[in-house]
Amino acid sequence: MTPLRDAYLAAAEPAAALLADPAVARSWDAPSALAQFPVSGLAGHLASQILSVPRALAMPVPDDEAIPLIDHYTRARWIGAALDDEINVGIRRLGEDIAAGGAAELAARAQAAVRDLREALAAEPDGRTVPVPAGPWSLSLDDFLTTRMMELAVHSDDLAVSVGVPTPDLPAAVLDPVFALLTRLAVHRHGPTALLHALSRAERAPTTVAAF
Repeated sequence: MTPLRDAYLAAAEPAAALLADPAVARSWDAPSALAQFPVSGLAGHLASQILSVPRALAMPVPDDEAIPLIDHYTRARWIGAALDDEINVGIRRLGEDIAAGGAAELAARAQAAVRDLREALAAEPDGRTVPVPAGPWSLSLDDFLTTRMMELAVHSDDLAVSVGVPTPDLPAAVLDPVFALLTRLAVHRHGPTALLHALSRAERAPTTVAAF
């Protein structure tokens, strides 16, 4: 198993545990910290970062060459789209559909998927590619897991804040590639000078260097 695959599981396990926290079930129908996303839909969106991996592995290995990770984001239609844009409405609707069985059912599915993925990811060869359904294009498996790991880190925090519990602690093996990805995306969006100022010169820092 590659270190990145181990890191993905280290992000998925606390996310699945968070989904099983009683605070999530108690707040199920309440608004979340994200606009127009109830807690249930946000929980479904978080769970999809786990459930999408076995689905990707079950699809035929693509014939086309995997694209670079940064290109995955430059092609993504949701980046920069308005909250009520069709793509974002669809993302919220999918989250709610995934969560339609309720909090306990969603948590059980996520936890079962994590258990199964421990064997499934170890069995996949180096260089394995997977199709990206939102593409259509392909990524290396490790790059695909990096995209899911970033989503797990970000949305675990969103869900924890939404239901009033501590954000899960994640190890450096998870945070290092997540921060590397977010940094690359921030540089792509704002330019290297803006990020340099944000990190080292508060008096010249821009208002934001958010990656998205």
